[in-house]
Amino acid sequence: MIDYNTLRNFPIPEVRQRVTPRDAVFYALSVGLGQDPMDRRQLDFTDADRALRVLPSMAVVLAHPGFWAADPATGIDAVKVVHGEQSITLHHPLPAEGEIIGRTRVTGLIDKGEGKGALLYSEKELRDAATGTLLAVTGSTTFLRGDGGFGGPSGPVKPVNPVPETPPDITVDLPTRPEQALYYRLNGDNNPLHSDPDVAAKAGFPRPILHGLCTLGVVAHALLRELGDYREDSMKSLALRFSSPVFPGETIRTEIWRDGAFRARVVERDVVVVNNGKAVFA
Repeated sequence: MIDYNTLRNFPIPEVRQRVTPRDAVFYALSVGLGQDPMDRRQLDFTDADRALRVLPSMAVVLAHPGFWAADPATGIDAVKVVHGEQSITLHHPLPAEGEIIGRTRVTGLIDKGEGKGALLYSEKELRDAATGTLLAVTGSTTFLRGDGGFGGPSGPVKPVNPVPETPPDITVDLPTRPEQALYYRLNGDNNPLHSDPDVAAKAGFPRPILHGLCTLGVVAHALLRELGDYREDSMKSLALRFSSPVFPGETIRTEIWRDGAFRARVVERDVVVVNNGKAVFA
């Protein structure tokens, strides 16, 4: 069982990562760029022989602390962990090469009650190791499905962004690949829920699911294409809620409003997988 004070103050190790152009290219490929061989704009993110650009959403995997929730000392039932929400605030374009420092900490813990799970809020700060420049801050809400009823606080719960009731202004369909989760986990998120059928079954899924952050990468690609014209410095912030898992091989349809609101659904099942999204572009 979770101990509130232990988890609230859990020491997540600082991570230093030496980023290379290969890392930037691999990340772009792992979230689906390059599937259209005639889209020359995508080559700026996937061809290291060009003046390489880095996708803003790569902030979620840079200096990633790994699946630290699986450490028995946390008290978390790691098999039942699901990514609930994610945000990114960009302060500076991400470099394609250099050393980056990531410092992650738990910022909040909400007890939803016995049998109802818990919410864990965490934040990661990314800085350039050489200059100390703040590059980005990412925020996560993790739903601990098996850990409610530990006697912790019941609030405050973060508010969600409303989605317009009008039809979306833009719709973008981007396919995922059947093996995409196996590629994406090489970015540093090796949770077996995304690779091992037996672990997926224990968690209540018929097969391994796509990482929530991979779904985010696909959606962020659609947003960058439509609202930022592939300018990597145009995206200033992004926040969303994961509402249902994506299975590798499904098509993600991102529905976008001109004010930056968005949601996404899988075409094959017509299920909303990302909701309450809000993006800010310069």
